[in-house]
Amino acid sequence: MNLASVRSIRRWGSPKAQISPRTLSACSLCCADAVPRTTRVATLVRASMREDGAVPHLEARAVSASIDSEVLLAPVSLTVKPGTALAVQGRNGSGKTTLLRILSGQLQPTDGQALLDGHPIDERNRGARRAISARIGLPAFARELTAHEHLRFIATTWGRTGSTATDAADATMKALGITELRNRFVNELSSGQTQLLSVATALVRPFDVLVVDEPEQRLDAHRRDLVVAALSAQIDRGASVVFASHNADMVHSIADTTITLGEQLGEQLGEQLGEQ
Repeated sequence: MNLASVRSIRRWGSPKAQISPRTLSACSLCCADAVPRTTRVATLVRASMREDGAVPHLEARAVSASIDSEVLLAPVSLTVKPGTALAVQGRNGSGKTTLLRILSGQLQPTDGQALLDGHPIDERNRGARRAISARIGLPAFARELTAHEHLRFIATTWGRTGSTATDAADATMKALGITELRNRFVNELSSGQTQLLSVATALVRPFDVLVVDEPEQRLDAHRRDLVVAALSAQIDRGASVVFASHNADMVHSIADTTITLGEQLGEQLGEQLGEQ
């Protein structure tokens, strides 16, 4: 086997301490583990629907990336269903950010396919841009705009005009505990505050799929909890969430499944998993 297939096991209402994540499927370079999410109640009744009425389905089929002879991402396969979260883990340089860029359409894979509803993901396609909100690294903030103006501008860009855009900006700032920063310019924010504003730029607009790279960066425990709550709210409404993280608490609180890049697994384990 040279691919990782991610499957989700849902154990709603079971205490996290009583469940040990188990490996579901593996390959020579990556593996997937089921991780219970106990901080929210599962429901797809309120699942976010795209404008054409179809529920989005994010999938990667043997995607890989390389530059010349350097492998940036070894082949990996995964599926993320609506109302679920996938955590991407692994050492620095294992390809986490590269995978997120492929899933968000920012980077085309060297081999394989990244699909949304069965169609190749390409950020030049407006439908894909509308469906997928990605925050990979800090955005390009404008010095002349306040924190609230940034969010209102983004909301307006994606069709939330007038008071609707203002309300979206207000609600997003409140969820992340940065309401008091609404009139500050970005250069007046601390690194942690800037990180929260960065996450807010991805949450303030409409989307069906959220892709975020290490949202816990530069945040203390309290502010990490705010991010966990904000992401959980999006999953509860039916969004698909893919996030890279080095923080075990965040992964256990949010993820339904995890995929670990760069894992070297023995042939015997692969054979055992293949028989299950």
